[in-house]
Order: sequence, then structure tokens, then C-alpha cells
Amino acid sequence: MKNLFSIALLLGGVAIAVAQHDTISKPALTIDGYAELYYSYSFNQPKNNQLPGYLYSFNRHNEVSLNFGMIRATYEKDRVRGKIALMAGSYVTSNLAAEPDGLKNIYEANVGLKLSETKDLWLDAGIFSSHIGYESAVGADVWTLTRSIPAENSPYFSSGVKISYKSPNQKWFLSGLVLNGWQRLQRVDGNHTLAFGHQLTYQPHEKFLINSSSFIGSDTPDSLRQMRYFHDLYTQIKISPKIQLIAGFDIGVQQQYKHSKSYNMWYSPSLIGKYTFNDKWSWSLRGEYYSDKKQVILVTDTENGFQTWGYSVNFDYRITNQVLWRIELRNFDSKDAIFTSNERAVSTNAFASTSLSIKF
Repeated sequence: MKNLFSIALLLGGVAIAVAQHDTISKPALTIDGYAELYYSYSFNQPKNNQLPGYLYSFNRHNEVSLNFGMIRATYEKDRVRGKIALMAGSYVTSNLAAEPDGLKNIYEANVGLKLSETKDLWLDAGIFSSHIGYESAVGADVWTLTRSIPAENSPYFSSGVKISYKSPNQKWFLSGLVLNGWQRLQRVDGNHTLAFGHQLTYQPHEKFLINSSSFIGSDTPDSLRQMRYFHDLYTQIKISPKIQLIAGFDIGVQQQYKHSKSYNMWYSPSLIGKYTFNDKWSWSLRGEYYSDKKQVILVTDTENGFQTWGYSVNFDYRITNQVLWRIELRNFDSKDAIFTSNERAVSTNAFASTSLSIKF
């Protein structure tokens, strides 16, 4: 952590020097950051203070904790761009547990080259935020305090190479990716295959957006190779200046065993509505369902696997343009008794959360 702090100070010093050197035009190097503290209370009162294992963010019970803190340096000039971002928090502990110690605190680290003088065509390589889904680790960019079940159980980040293109009218975005795996900075030991993905976004105007993203690859050693095919589709609609909707649907299949012609499937629909009262207050409602009967992603060791509904209501108060306070009530209802309360298996789990974030 001491080394991370030293690097952060160095990045800050470089940014200040660049800003002082060029006060008229936009500096090539900029610094931004984010931090979010939270408190969650599960009414099931887990003894280990850990919320259900399929939650990788905001997952500590009855304690004040840092979910995600990040500082990032971004460089862009002429036909070259790059990012380096360091992070800490319970999000890091949960999501990067399988990664080497030297990589666990890296949120982004990538370099890009513009391939055309006239077209918005880029080739980037390194560690990126995921191309899948409408949620990210930066909570202030998401409509709800906590992340949805499909977001928690699909990649938050990826590493590899991508080529991307944005149309001159800014309505279309297309990228193709060669990846190290399913949310992997390093490939699984014994896996010598690459994974692939795509992202296609169409936004004809500010009131409508539709996005299609995919993943194709194996997340197992070659001796057990099971191919995984996954697709994420979502649309965002601005019904009025106060009302917005996001609807998403994830579906994936994976081979039952190596060379198998049979596949196990999981899927998840989700719907979020947001109502903005004014520039300070807003609230959001979320409904979601996640079905993984064959336990490809979520292992329950129960008869019906993971088949769970989720509901939440979220109230936001924007203290300043940079500071956001949130309160959320959330409940899960599962077909099987996959939760624990008072050392007894139960099928429901309700909890309340609050968070305070700053974005600069």
C-alpha cells in the first residue's frame, strides 16, 4: 500500500506540472479519482460478516468499509492515448482474489494508437473495464447503490487487445476484442487458448441507446476445456426529462464437458427505472431474476441450483456535483434455501445499505 501511495503522489505531481505548463489548451495528462464508503446490514446476520458469495461489491455486513477507491492518470495527445489507474477496497479483495499480488490493485493499464488520421479507429492493449453490461465499479455512474446479480457474475474487467471504431456522427460504436479469459488479468493455469468478444452500440439520439456485447472462450485448463458462449443485451431509454429505464438480458451456455455437444445454460433479465425529482434528489427501482439451474456460474449444491429473484429501491441525494449519498433496501428470494439465518437454511435475504461517494 505504501508503494501505491507513492505512485499516486507521483502521478499527481506530474499532472500538476503539465497543467502549469499548458493552461490554455486541454492538458495531455489529466488525473481523476473516485472513492465510495458504505455500510450494509443483512437481516440474516451472517456470523462471518460476509454477504452472499455471489455478491462481489458492497459485500461486508455490519461494518463501515471502502468498497472501491481509485486514482487514474489519463494521457491523450494526437494519435496516442493511455491510462493507468490504481484501486483499493473490498471490491478488489473479492473480484481479484485469483490474480497475482502484483496485479490486484490495477484497475486500468492500457495504451492505444489511433490507426487512421481521418477516422476514429483505435488499437488498444492492456487492462480495461469490461465491455459487458451497463454497470461498472464506479458506483456514481450506476443508478443503484449495489450492483445487479448479472453484473456481479459477469466480467467487471478484462485484459488483452481491442480494436474499436466510432462513426463520424457518433451514433455507432464497434469493437472487437482478443482476451485472456473471463474476467482474467492472467489466463488460467494450463489454459493456452485466447478468448474473444465484441461490443456494438447504437445511439441515434440522447433518448435511446442499445448495446450488444459478447464473450467466447474457455475459462478452464485445456485438459478440461469447456467452451463458454455469452451474450449481453441492454437498452437505455429516456422517456422524459425525469423518467429513464434500462432493460437488460444476459444469456450464456457452456459445454457440459470437453468435446461435449451438450450445453448448460444460464440467463438473467433485469429492469431498472429511475425518477429524478430535481438536481438533488432521485430514486430508482430494480427488478431482476437470475437462473443457473446447472450451476455453471453460481454453485449452490442444491436441487434446483441458483434461481433467484431480486428487488431493490434506491434513494439518492446529490450533496454537491462530486459527492453523492445513497440509501438502498434490497431483498433476494430464491427457489432453494441457499441463504443462512440463525444457523438455519432459508430462501430469503434482505439487507439495507447506505453509501457516500466522491468523484473528482
